[in-house]
Amino acid sequence: MTNNNALAAAMSLAVLDSEEDQRMLLDSVVLTARAIFDAAASSIFLLDTASGDLVFEAVAGEGADFLVGTRFPASRGIAGWVLESGQPVIVDNLDGDDRFAKEIAESTNYVPATLMASPVICDEEPIGVLEVLDSQQLSRSQLTQLELLSLFATQSAAALRIVQRSRAARSLLTSATSELCDLIEVARLLGAAEGERRQAGLRLLGSVRMLLAS
Repeated sequence: MTNNNALAAAMSLAVLDSEEDQRMLLDSVVLTARAIFDAAASSIFLLDTASGDLVFEAVAGEGADFLVGTRFPASRGIAGWVLESGQPVIVDNLDGDDRFAKEIAESTNYVPATLMASPVICDEEPIGVLEVLDSQQLSRSQLTQLELLSLFATQSAAALRIVQRSRAARSLLTSATSELCDLIEVARLLGAAEGERRQAGLRLLGSVRMLLAS
């Protein structure tokens, strides 16, 4: 992310975004996925490009109370394979699949028998994985299931992109100069203002912009 893009993200975060909103968005993704596929659990992972880990960002069903924030190397397991290959997959016998990292599953206190996973792709780049465990619908056409899972992963991409940009913005904020912090605080206050106070702030901001541009 360039400095200009990072600054724009930081300004957007200051005005519009919140950790709570992001959590609600991601929770809705996994809750809906679990319901759609009648599954024991569903989770969504985001790639941490700095560490090379896949991180549990939201979980519905088994593991929901403690797995969020847990991470494992993106080179491991079926989720890692899906991220690297960019291909969705259905595995109806995990014990017979060499890609399955059983020790990782055991560390989550839930070892599934079947798994469906799809990459979450933004701008042609895999940024995460959507996973569904022990679906009760695997008796249906696997092609149909993969198409549905991939479609749902496409819809969930926006949620992960928001998280990515917000975290990049927060990183910028932690290293921002006092002048930048003042500018972001003005943007936040303006975004929260209402009525005449907001209009007065916009007029003042317009005057400052004209002064600086002259």
